[in-house]
Amino acid sequence: MQKDTPVILITNDDGITAPGIRALVDAARGLGRVVVVAPDSPQSGMGHAITIGQPLRLDKVEMFDGIESWQCSGTPADCVKLARDKILHVQPDICLSGINHGANHSINVIYSGTMSAAMEAAIEGIPSIGFSSLDYGFNVDFTVAAQVARQLAIKMLSQKMPDHILLNVNIPIVTPETFKGLKICRQAYAKWEEQFDHRKDPRGKDYYWMVGRFINMDTGTGTDVEALKEGYASVVPVTIDFTDRKAKEWLEKEWQF
Repeated sequence: MQKDTPVILITNDDGITAPGIRALVDAARGLGRVVVVAPDSPQSGMGHAITIGQPLRLDKVEMFDGIESWQCSGTPADCVKLARDKILHVQPDICLSGINHGANHSINVIYSGTMSAAMEAAIEGIPSIGFSSLDYGFNVDFTVAAQVARQLAIKMLSQKMPDHILLNVNIPIVTPETFKGLKICRQAYAKWEEQFDHRKDPRGKDYYWMVGRFINMDTGTGTDVEALKEGYASVVPVTIDFTDRKAKEWLEKEWQF
């Protein structure tokens, strides 16, 4: 590799053996030095958890032909931290996370290990994208998702990106023929309405199984939920600054200290 060859870090939350990350690796081939650092087991729903109080294992594996790859015993965020500190020893040019098996649009972004890995990279100043397919199946056809990933990776590598840029990209369940293209969106106002089924195990002990449904409460336009329903891949820029500026202005006006 030449000195100016881009370095592309790839990670996920479904684990290094998931078909989604293989599709993402193949999408990034030829764009630079691709290095994979991913969990050794599924870490869905881990959010931005990090491992403390127990050791982290990091093992080199042969998973993708010609691609340097490592599996980590920790969370998606751990993978990014270890990749920077112990494997790459340089700042990656971009970080790609996914392709997740299942949606991470709207409020899902706060629960997603896929997005948290990308967010960890963005915190470090690495332009990052989290990719998710709305199809939850294991044997997903990632043709469209991989095309989207390659297209956006090329765009990110071809120009200087804003500081700490982080994109949440979701791909609808479509064929290449029915795919409408990409649309830059805002995050829809939605939530999960959970219920917990009360069950008993074979020993008669109580346990609870979470079930629920996704509720979109957003009646406006230009949202990721709307774009996905129309057959577009949604591209939502996500900020790592959680400050509610409207609430801050209200507090400064109404609360006197």
